[in-house]
Amino acid sequence: MIVQDVINHIEDLAPLTYAEDFDNVGLLVGNKNAQVSGVLVTLDTLESVVDEAITNNCNLIVSFHPIIFKGIKSLTGQNYVERTVLKAIKNDIAIYAIHTALDNAIKGVNDIICNTLGLQKKTILIPQKGTIKKLTTYVPVGNANALRIQLFNAGAGNIGNYDNCSFNAEGIGTYRGNENSNPTLGKKGELHEEAEVQISVTFNKHIESKLLKTLFEHHPYEEVAFEVATLDNYDQNIGIGMIGELKTPQDTLAFLEFVKEKMNVSCIKHSEITKHTIKKIAVLGGSGSFAISAAKRAGADILITADLKYHDFFSAEKEIIVADIGHYESEQFTKSFLVDYLSNKITNFAIVLSTTNTNPVKYL
Repeated sequence: MIVQDVINHIEDLAPLTYAEDFDNVGLLVGNKNAQVSGVLVTLDTLESVVDEAITNNCNLIVSFHPIIFKGIKSLTGQNYVERTVLKAIKNDIAIYAIHTALDNAIKGVNDIICNTLGLQKKTILIPQKGTIKKLTTYVPVGNANALRIQLFNAGAGNIGNYDNCSFNAEGIGTYRGNENSNPTLGKKGELHEEAEVQISVTFNKHIESKLLKTLFEHHPYEEVAFEVATLDNYDQNIGIGMIGELKTPQDTLAFLEFVKEKMNVSCIKHSEITKHTIKKIAVLGGSGSFAISAAKRAGADILITADLKYHDFFSAEKEIIVADIGHYESEQFTKSFLVDYLSNKITNFAIVLSTTNTNPVKYL
C-alpha cells in the first residue's frame, strides 16, 4: 500500500473539497507514492510525535491539525514548525492533515461530540454553501437510459434519502460538423437534426471530475454538449457544527457536570445560566464563536465549543448559554475515531494511536 491509498480512504470520509478556504489540508510533507510501513494518527504533529512515529516504524502521520498552516519561507529549525518538518523529511515520514474537511463531514468532529454526549436527532448546524452542482447534457434518445445509469453509478442524482434522481425533457438538437468533424450521427458539412433527451442531474461538488470523466467516456457524441452550474441549495450532510437533543431534559448545572465527565475536562467556562433545563444542544469542535448566532436561530439551549473570548460571552444575550470546554478537549476523541475508521479499511498493517498529549494548555 502506498501513501495515496491511505489518503483515498481518508478522503472518502472527508473530501478535501469541503475544507474551509483558509485551511491547509492534504499531504503536507512526503511522497504520495511511497510505500507505507505504518500509520500514526495524532491530533497535532510535533517533534515528539515524529519521534513516536519513528519508534513505531510508521512513515505516515495522519494529523487532524496541519503543522504547516502559514507559508514557510525557510527551513532552518528556528521554530517548532520548522523543526518538526525537518525531522519528518530527514526520516522519510509523510504528514497528512485533514482538519476542517473532517469538521464539515457528517461523520466527523461534531458528530463525535454528539455521540459522546448521547444526542439524538442530529443535524448540521451551519450547512456549507456551494456544495451542490447540476450537470445538464443532451444525448440521442436511444442512448439516454444507458448514459443516465452511468452518471448514477458515478454518484450523481442523490438527493437526501433518494437516489437515481434526474429530470429529462425531449427535444430536437441540431448541429453541423466542419471538414475536420467525425459525427456519430449525420454527415459532416450537413445540418443534422436529432431527437435528443436533455438530462439534468445534481451532484456533490467533490465528484465533479469523476462525473465529467464518466460523461465523456459514455456519451456517444464526438463533441459533448454539457453545462455545469452551482446551486444555492444546501446539502444537509455537509457543513460545520451540529445540533441534537438529549433524550430527556437535564438540569443545567447537572448537564454541565455531565459534559465535564463525558468530555474529560477539568473546567468549563460558560455564560450566565439563564435556562433551568437543557434539551437542545449545539456543538462545534475547536474555535466556534462564529456559531453563536446560528445556534440561537436553531433554538439551542446551549452551544458547546471552544476558544471563546470575553465579549463572546456577552453575545449569548441571555438567549442561549455558551460553554467553552477547551480547544484540545473538544477535538481529543478525533484521533481514536480516525484509528477505528482506518483500521476497518486497512488490515495489512497497524494503524497506531498516538499516545503523545499535544495539548499546549495546562491547568492548575
